[in-house]
Amino acid sequence: MPDRITLTGLRVRGWHGVLPEERRDGQDFVVDAVLHLDLRAAGSSDDLARTVHYGVLAEELAAVVAGEPVDLLETLAARLAEVCLAAGPVERVEVTVHKPQAPIAVPFADVSVTVVRP
Repeated sequence: MPDRITLTGLRVRGWHGVLPEERRDGQDFVVDAVLHLDLRAAGSSDDLARTVHYGVLAEELAAVVAGEPVDLLETLAARLAEVCLAAGPVERVEVTVHKPQAPIAVPFADVSVTVVRP
């Protein structure tokens, strides 16, 4: 499927992680989502109902990140992927969750988890 909608750099405060201070203090998470779908109908009809409203999707993803805490980035990414798949005629999604402030004892630029769902 060559068509896609890409949302990158969605930054949201969340309280995910296995350490007590992560749950207490929270930190910023950054979400990237690539939705694979057929955009021909939307392109030919100019009808928003035949695609994904990425503004609404961004708000729904942000609500998940800011919502119920989970221990693992893998769990958070899977939940976000489900939101993307439910957003419209999405055939496949790739979701990456970045945790740039992760409690890692050595210098690092970023840590992330990517899930791909059909």
